[in-house]
Amino acid sequence: MGEKVVAGRFDLSDRQNYREKLRQCLTGLERLLEEKRFDRPKNLMGLEIELNLAGADGMPKMLNMQVLERIASRDFQTELAMFNLEVNIAPHRLQERVFDRLAEELRTSLAYADRKAGELDAGIVMIGILPTLDRDDLVSSNLSAVDRYTLLNDQIVAARGEEFTLDIDGVERLTCTSGSIAPEAACTSVQLHLQVTPGRFADVWNAAQAVAAAQVAVGANSPFLFGRELWRESRPPLFQQSTDTRPPELQAQGVRPRTWFGERWISSAYDLFEENLRFFPALLPICDDEDPIEVLNAGGTPSLAELVLHNGTVYRWNRPVYGIADGVPHLRVENRVLPAGPTVTDVVANAAFYYGLVRALAEETRPVWTRLPFEAAAANFDEACRHGIDARLRWPRRGRYGGTTEVDAVSLVRDELLPLAEVGLDAWGVEPADRDFYLGVIEERCRRRTNGASWQAVTFHRALESGLSREAALAATTRRYRELMHRGDPVHTWPVGLLEPVPLG
Repeated sequence: MGEKVVAGRFDLSDRQNYREKLRQCLTGLERLLEEKRFDRPKNLMGLEIELNLAGADGMPKMLNMQVLERIASRDFQTELAMFNLEVNIAPHRLQERVFDRLAEELRTSLAYADRKAGELDAGIVMIGILPTLDRDDLVSSNLSAVDRYTLLNDQIVAARGEEFTLDIDGVERLTCTSGSIAPEAACTSVQLHLQVTPGRFADVWNAAQAVAAAQVAVGANSPFLFGRELWRESRPPLFQQSTDTRPPELQAQGVRPRTWFGERWISSAYDLFEENLRFFPALLPICDDEDPIEVLNAGGTPSLAELVLHNGTVYRWNRPVYGIADGVPHLRVENRVLPAGPTVTDVVANAAFYYGLVRALAEETRPVWTRLPFEAAAANFDEACRHGIDARLRWPRRGRYGGTTEVDAVSLVRDELLPLAEVGLDAWGVEPADRDFYLGVIEERCRRRTNGASWQAVTFHRALESGLSREAALAATTRRYRELMHRGDPVHTWPVGLLEPVPLG
């Protein structure tokens, strides 16, 4: 949600008042768009990474507040559960050696945080889902002691009206229930922000939706939850189910889930904010004193606080963001599909691939979204989450015949998307050395058909074959992952399996 929220109770009039304020905010946004009040392009990108805290044994540590006190940096913040942190990197211009600079900042920040966590016998693990998490770790008592998380949990639980059901059928099947949204905290992600002009927003968002599946296929890093091997990227089904305010009857009626890929290509950022109001009831009906129309009439810039808060409770995989910097409004596309990790190099390579690709696709004369049905993009995303680097995706057929064809994700990325990403990074003004190094990481993952999820799965099975119990194998895999993560070589170079002897096995 990002903003400070004070816990409290809502009466019957609060949601009606909030709905009216949301309509005023939407009108304000429409006027801002019509009056062309938004910031000029600055080629700005930003990055956030959610992190896990684990002990030397690989098990989660519920110590985020204590660790944050020692880190004492505004770059680090709490996240949903006590074993989570988030690091925010200041915006950078997409140009020159931006990715090398980004990697250096991340390495410095994470090494410092890891040292501070070490003072409490904990450490930083950058991974999509910590393999050693147990159901007993993901309960409401382990939510961070922050009002906004408590309030959000209470409101989602109240809207649901019953326990949440988790049912993920992958390599193995997981079925269980939860009385809170705490299982959502298992999902640790990378969020890539790109500031865009209103005129370019729809093209960039559509491009990001089209390539979300390819991002996940090469970047999957979340194959385990609660001791089960599930999808190669298990965050999306887990996130959707653990925040689902719909009981089965509403699901059967086709009511949209709050964690949502979407259902159509768009023509304006306004489309997404308008959908939020039309489809999703308020979870946190907290009204600001500002009258956005009065502020606009006076020549000011409205905060649109209610619109921003409501947008933060609709979990799109590519989310629109309205913000203000130096008194000037701007729009961003927030790409949320990627898991954290495995290494800084991998995270930055994923970012380079994304930023290059959306730039190139957004500027094509025959955009991919005019040739790919939205339903195919959504099905691709699901397929990539299930199968990761081995996914098969539908993509527009080359040449004059049109239509779509099914293709291996690795072939699509290597033969078509990486060359496009190269063109896009050139258009941003990224130096060739930066471009080639980080796109080369993606190419090598494809060549070796290896990413974080495949490494975890193979290493876990080898640990089982060596005689370890399932729990010990997951813990040993996590410890080995953490060691290699901090060593920093990209995941496609990691040796598979465990070092002998296995400590703490």
